[in-house]
Amino acid sequence: MDKFTDYLRVKAAAEFLGVSPNTLRSWSQDGKVPTHRNPVNGYRLYRQVDLERLLLRVRRSQRGPHA
Repeated sequence: MDKFTDYLRVKAAAEFLGVSPNTLRSWSQDGKVPTHRNPVNGYRLYRQVDLERLLLRVRRSQRGPHA
């Protein structure tokens, strides 16, 4: 079961990825990054493992298909 410590709020998640909070919100709206909501206050939450997977996909795409 996930704990709240497994999630990052918008600002922390954006810093983790090296993008602005608005960019992260946009990616979330476009379905590029899975977003969860805090059931108590409705804040956007991002699982750190999902953000790590996104960074891994970016790294792989930068290497090219034959790397």
